[in-house]
Amino acid sequence: MSSVRRFYDDLAPGYHRIFQDWDASMEAQARSLDPLVGAALGAGPHRILDAACGIGTQAIGLAGRGHRVVGTDLSPRAAARAGTEAAARGVSLPTAAADLRALPFGPATFDAAVCADNSLPHLLTPDDLLAALTGLRRVLRDEGLLLLTVRDYDEARRTRPTAPPPQLSTDTDGRETITLQLWHWHDGGERYDLRHLQLTGQADDWRVRERRTTYWALTKEQLTGFVLRAGFTDVTWHAPQSTGFYQPVLTARRGPGQPVDSAATVRAHR
Repeated sequence: MSSVRRFYDDLAPGYHRIFQDWDASMEAQARSLDPLVGAALGAGPHRILDAACGIGTQAIGLAGRGHRVVGTDLSPRAAARAGTEAAARGVSLPTAAADLRALPFGPATFDAAVCADNSLPHLLTPDDLLAALTGLRRVLRDEGLLLLTVRDYDEARRTRPTAPPPQLSTDTDGRETITLQLWHWHDGGERYDLRHLQLTGQADDWRVRERRTTYWALTKEQLTGFVLRAGFTDVTWHAPQSTGFYQPVLTARRGPGQPVDSAATVRAHR
């Protein structure tokens, strides 16, 4: 995971430039995710772990809605910036650097655990993915909520895109940023290498930063299977049309006892 850490350490100072308006995106994402938390757990506030908090896009928004949120991220630079950005907005957000596979919390610490922005697919083997999911289960109380968001890889596996649409943002000082992604699919079409390019500047003064990482393009069926094997129940997929969130969202509940391979019913909200 050292290469993933380097990717996000390098991206952390400019991560907000992926969004046209980062503060508006934080509010919109919290407005989409908070009702899922409330529907599962009732009125808050709740103890929430954002286990891939990045610079705080989901964590700050949820904390702003009154939840007691803790943020961790593999990237120390991203986690530190999340805490700084939260404080600048008058929001409490304790943060720490931590690997998803070795979360530094005791059992039953949280009511809900969030892992958003397509973070889980950085884990490229079944063992690593199960280690992360069983760790998330461990830190949840009984019947606690797991909330994951990932790309729609069912569609991507069919079409194998090589370059999603570029994103454009403008800073308050007038600097523009164009974010480009180039995808190189591995043989078999389950994994792909990402070249992440950001062109930042104005007039004739432009700078380019390139970062590289790899993803496992997990289908909904694959990810559901891993979530069940990790000991979760009541797995539900929520489509963007129903939540307003920009990615498909999976919710599940922490099941009792030890993790087992389960045949629990899976529902899909289309």
